[in-house]
Parts: sequence; structure tokens; C-alpha cells
Amino acid sequence: VQLQASGGGLVQAGGSLRLSCAASGRPFGSYITGWFRQAPGKEREFVAAITRSGGTTHYADSVKGRFTISRDNAKKLVYLQMNSLKPEDTAVYYCAVDVRSVYIMMILRSYDFWGQGTQVTVSS
Repeated sequence: VQLQASGGGLVQAGGSLRLSCAASGRPFGSYITGWFRQAPGKEREFVAAITRSGGTTHYADSVKGRFTISRDNAKKLVYLQMNSLKPEDTAVYYCAVDVRSVYIMMILRSYDFWGQGTQVTVSS
């Protein structure tokens, strides 16, 4: 699976962005897809994930209620709608696919394929 993340940019605190993750290769709708982020000097961390059908989602506590993950399997796209952005959301955001798990996992090593990342910068 090849993944391409896009939609990042510079936004003021309180603003919104929508990230997209486009997939090519294997049947995209067969896999759990997640978003992770990595801020400068910090480890990459889980943000959100969605099951194959889109019926179940899971979020990190830090983004719950502000971010929404969704998917369109026909278009091979996964989205991350980010509202009420805060300066601490500043990071490079990565999408990733887990081809082995049945349930959503929040650990990096569960994910097999990664996109290149898109920068999100939130100014105060």
C-alpha cells in the first residue's frame, strides 16, 4: 500500500484543517487506517484510527471532541477533520495502515505502511 498525506498548512489557534490520506495498491477498504503525529523533539504519537468499514473509531484523549476521522473506501481516502486547533497540535501528521489487526491498535509497530507526512502548524 502506498499512502500520500496532504492538507496540512498554517492556521491560527481555533481554526480548522482537513487532512487527507490517499491510498494506492492493495484493497484499501480491507485495513484499519490511523493518523499519527510527531512534534519537534518528541516521539511519534497516536492521534486517531478507523476500522475497515468506518464503523468504529478511536481517538487520543488530547484530540477527542475536536478531531474526526472518516473514510471513503470507494475513493481510497481517509480524512482527519481537525477543529479548534491548538498550538500544541503543531506536528507532522502521518497516515498509516495496519494490515494485520482486527481491532484498532494505538501503537506504532502495529502499522505496516506509512505515508510521508504533512506539516500542520498552529499559531497562537
